[in-house]
Amino acid sequence: MRRTLMTAAIAAALAVVGFHELHGRTPAERYVTDHLSTGDIVRMVMATGSLEAVETVQVGTQVSGVISELDADFNSLVHKGEVIARLAPSLFKAEAEQARATLAAARADVEQAQATLADAKVKLDAARELADKDLLAPSDFDDADVTYKEALADLHTKQALAVEAEGALHQAEVDLANTVIRAPIDGIVVARDVEVGQTVAARYQAPTLFEIAADLSKLQLNATVDESDIGAVKAGQPVTFSVDAYPGRQFGGTVTQVRLQPDDASAAGSAVTYTVVISVANPNLLLRPGMTPTINIQVGRRDDVLRVPVTALRWVPTRDMFAASHQSVPPELDAAMTARKRPYEGSAGYLWALRGAEIHPLKVTLGLSDGTFTEVTGAGVVDGQTVVTGERLASFTTAGRRGGV
Repeated sequence: MRRTLMTAAIAAALAVVGFHELHGRTPAERYVTDHLSTGDIVRMVMATGSLEAVETVQVGTQVSGVISELDADFNSLVHKGEVIARLAPSLFKAEAEQARATLAAARADVEQAQATLADAKVKLDAARELADKDLLAPSDFDDADVTYKEALADLHTKQALAVEAEGALHQAEVDLANTVIRAPIDGIVVARDVEVGQTVAARYQAPTLFEIAADLSKLQLNATVDESDIGAVKAGQPVTFSVDAYPGRQFGGTVTQVRLQPDDASAAGSAVTYTVVISVANPNLLLRPGMTPTINIQVGRRDDVLRVPVTALRWVPTRDMFAASHQSVPPELDAAMTARKRPYEGSAGYLWALRGAEIHPLKVTLGLSDGTFTEVTGAGVVDGQTVVTGERLASFTTAGRRGGV
């Protein structure tokens, strides 16, 4: 019992000390203050991503064979139609010659079948004249007719074989032509995946020999943006970014597309992100495909507006502070407590102006915020006005608790 009474006495004494300490200080000593100012507010959304060529073409081969010649390498400038590689053509030349011989034989067979058909036609016509004069037995006429029809059918067969041989020769010539690999576009070689002497197989899938970027003076930056920020990102917004290769240097770009489909990683159950496509000018070719920049997308900007530190909007006085200043508690206190929990552009907020020894609420409308400053408008707010952002001393109740009781 005695110990309980002693503890209560100590607590009361500390509370009185804290109360007098608080009352003995000036307002400047009690509160941390700042000022409203006029300036610019720029809101940025941070993202990561990778640089890519706007147009990239993979060059493959439609035939299998051994690489006999490479006429392009990494960083080579190539033009559409230019030879960049060759496969050994000997096998394809042999196949083309064989197909050519087969076609010649098929055409000879067609000529022979045509001659046979012509002979059978003459004999059938003669047999018909004799049959009309009853000078030929019907069976002999039938034999001549069958011989003609067989010769006609044989001609059709030989003609079909000749057409097939023509197709085989055409295919062989195409395969021979495909041993020469040409650049499909004007550009620069950014990847080479083969060496001279290497065998490439194109039976099931065309192997990639080269990768050609159309124009590295224009790049595409694919940025990954979190779902909490994607609503603020729009096409046409300016972008700045940096890469590790050039410390301290800033590059620029412009948002050209905000894709609706979430990224593949989002489907796997991780945080949902979206791809934002940014166009980047690269006239000096300093930037390279594959670089991973740190990106800032400017999603909002206000110039020469009245702004206040965000800490001033988050701070709300306690009832004890009003008691220490001999003020009545203003009716706006409860609204201020609620407003600081839901700060967003267009909503209401409260500042606390320091006037002499007293603090007074100022209702404002919130504008754009960059995380450090927030744009504010409202009656009674002016440039240079002093507002409270925090307190230097706790309330006398807290002072008592700080004493250890």
